[in-house]
Amino acid sequence: MYTSGTTGDPKGVLISNEGIITLLAGVKRLLESVNEQLTEKDVYISYLPLAHIFDRVIEEAFIWHGASIGFWRGDVKLLIEDIGELKPTIFCAVPRVLDRVYSGLTQKISSGGFLKKTLFNFAYSYKLNNMKKGITHGEASPLLDKIVFDKIKQGLGGRVRLILSGAAPLSAHVEGYLRVVTCAHVLQGYGLTETCAGTFVSLPNEMDMLGTVGPPVPNVDVCLESVPEMGYDALASTPRGEICVKGKTLFSGYYKREDLTKEVMIDGWFHTGDIGEWQPNGSMKIIDRKKNIFKLAQGEYVAVENLENIYSQVSCVESIWIYGNSFEAFLVAVVNPSKQALEHWAQENGISTDFDSLCEDPRAKRYIVEELSKIAKEKKLKGFEFIKGVHLDPVPFDMERDLITPTYKKKRPQMLKYYQNAIDNLYKSGNKPRA
Repeated sequence: MYTSGTTGDPKGVLISNEGIITLLAGVKRLLESVNEQLTEKDVYISYLPLAHIFDRVIEEAFIWHGASIGFWRGDVKLLIEDIGELKPTIFCAVPRVLDRVYSGLTQKISSGGFLKKTLFNFAYSYKLNNMKKGITHGEASPLLDKIVFDKIKQGLGGRVRLILSGAAPLSAHVEGYLRVVTCAHVLQGYGLTETCAGTFVSLPNEMDMLGTVGPPVPNVDVCLESVPEMGYDALASTPRGEICVKGKTLFSGYYKREDLTKEVMIDGWFHTGDIGEWQPNGSMKIIDRKKNIFKLAQGEYVAVENLENIYSQVSCVESIWIYGNSFEAFLVAVVNPSKQALEHWAQENGISTDFDSLCEDPRAKRYIVEELSKIAKEKKLKGFEFIKGVHLDPVPFDMERDLITPTYKKKRPQMLKYYQNAIDNLYKSGNKPRA
């Protein structure tokens, strides 16, 4: 199976039958231990590419249990309609899909009447507080589930009991929100093609695992290795370091690329390139990526994925790609703005023009930079982590332009090549002496 190729050419990953069976046995044992075992009544909707390990192992788990699999029509705009038709019990998603569900719901609620909004906010706070006290999501507020949240549940077909998120980090605020309103377990997992998918998965009803990928699944060994050049110490009181994995679920090497295999397989341990932080409850939090780090002119290291997760929380931002290099002292970004939010802002400020022209308007760019700065201050980011200039692209990052993989991961080298002119212009205007 081939990797998604976010940092270069896709690599052929050699996976054994034993690796898949070992992983499935671990997942089966995990689900049984939290009383969420699969049965032949379960239904799964497959819309992620079959050439992706996440979808493959889930389908294989379903086949093992004699459960049903339904396949979508292939149009992302009709996915919710397909879900309504099939009524799945288990739904696997990549964060971009869940982010869309989240922004759709929040927009719907904020545009509703005062009474609806007040009732929803009360129900949300009440149920969330009960869940934080350790009450299971099914018992946290059964009455409010019926009155307030049932409509949202029906939007996903009415039978979803498990929502699994993988392939990229899911923001903690989206995960927490969906845990309350979908009346389902929202579990975040972590794994790679090389580890045969899920190496970690968070547990149902454990609110303190929010924002983490949970503990390791059975049948794998995991350790952290210090990365001194990035200031990560695996033996510190809060252990941080590169996540390394060992066990039968691992791949045997990259097809015809022994050189690359040797780089990542050291003494039987697979080095993932992701930086993790062990939590006191035994779960793992992904905090950084070894490769996606760059140094600014003043010698400061910037962890770009972490910043993108923070800036993505801004309501007028659909998607963001951040860039910086060692010849410059500040960061710039390419943003896919939210059409609805930007048009609403334009209307309030008496600017009447179409969306494409808005994205060219310096006032709109200034507004977005201000919104990004607000969250940067709120999250207490360092000065060099603030975004100083943005290019607004009205067209979402897509596969047609080779900017993202089929699971919506950003292809950073391709993005830099595609947006090079825009980046150069941002640095030119940012370096002009102030009048």
